[in-house]
Amino acid sequence: MKREKSNQEFERAKRVIPGGVNSPVRAFKSVQSTPAFISHGKGARIFDIDGNEYIDFVGSWGPLILGHAFPAVIDAIEEAVRKGTSFGAPTVKETDVAELICNMVPSVEKVRMVNSGTEATMSALRLARGFTGREKVIKFAGCYHGHVDSFLIQAGSGALTHSVPDSMGVTRGTASDTLLAEYNNPESVERLFSGNQNKIAAVILEPVAGNMGVVPPAPGFLDRLRKLTQENGALLIFDEVITGFRLSGGGAQEYYDVTPDITTLGKIIGGGLPVGAFGGKKEIMDYLAPEGGVYQAGTLAGNPVSMAAGYAMLKFLNDHPEIYKELEDKGATLEEGIRENLGKTGIPGVVNRVGSMMTLFFSNAGQIYSYKYALTANTAMYAGYFKLAVENGIYIAPSQFESMFVSYAHTREDIEETVAKNLEALRILKNP
Repeated sequence: MKREKSNQEFERAKRVIPGGVNSPVRAFKSVQSTPAFISHGKGARIFDIDGNEYIDFVGSWGPLILGHAFPAVIDAIEEAVRKGTSFGAPTVKETDVAELICNMVPSVEKVRMVNSGTEATMSALRLARGFTGREKVIKFAGCYHGHVDSFLIQAGSGALTHSVPDSMGVTRGTASDTLLAEYNNPESVERLFSGNQNKIAAVILEPVAGNMGVVPPAPGFLDRLRKLTQENGALLIFDEVITGFRLSGGGAQEYYDVTPDITTLGKIIGGGLPVGAFGGKKEIMDYLAPEGGVYQAGTLAGNPVSMAAGYAMLKFLNDHPEIYKELEDKGATLEEGIRENLGKTGIPGVVNRVGSMMTLFFSNAGQIYSYKYALTANTAMYAGYFKLAVENGIYIAPSQFESMFVSYAHTREDIEETVAKNLEALRILKNP
């Protein structure tokens, strides 16, 4: 597969953009490769500037649940942009989208639009602190909530309570307010509450982890968190930037029947355009300015073009709930095929899937249910697998610790072709 034009563009980009990319994972460093520069997408496929075609399982990292250039979304964008790109003033479409979100997501009575998932989690944390009058927050090792200082924290080598910054530029003072627990281990959360009584404002997590690879919540784990936060006067925040509207019309909270206090959203509600949101109970959301004393603002929040795209996307999903059954079936077919291929080749692996989200871990751990188990994955083997997949026209995430996303646009033939090429790649890995 030729990549001459992409390689030339990457070299040009590196002269004016740090690392040649505007988000680190795009550099393909973790898979010892260089990125394809994308020209366009249609349905379940993307095309690079060298003319190569790929079946896409990244989907702009999740939001393109209906596929690339979905006609209803494109029509809405074209109609909106002809009227103007930004006003910095209210538009009706903002309310339309807000009403749809409130109708679809169980926990959301009011919602505030922002410009990204990172902005949503940052604002949700400030709101939780303002509402509770407390400063500390519990997050889980391996869960990613954007590049907010408070969330760029990993577990130290000692007890989970000893947090250190995971990025230069994050102060130890900021890190000290973030407490780390182990995903799927409610006892680690109990210990943190016991050691920090009346100090913890919130527990935040991805209800289905998607940034250490896909890791589902263990049975009862989310319910236990709900009970612990209520018993200790803290808020429960679900970061549904990935899972919102993907696992069901009401997101992971509907899928698992657990209602958080605050929900952060992104990706899908912009139909693929930059957007985010956070919402929750009326009594909490009314702490936001101009009603309350928690300040949050954004000139481009509720941008009319993004709102038009998001409304078209959400309305289609709301009007066609059968999509989620179809996504489940496609995801299950893909999972079954890859599991069978692992058995045929004898390569150790774990396949984790929830709905249309899936990760193949090259690990002999047997199960991957927390960050420390995810780290048992053989990243060198994944790098080799990634290169073989892309060379064969299957576009997957350039990181072992990300998700594959199945879209409404993927056909049965796409899934069958992917399974066949997965087997081919695994056989080469087994006998290079």
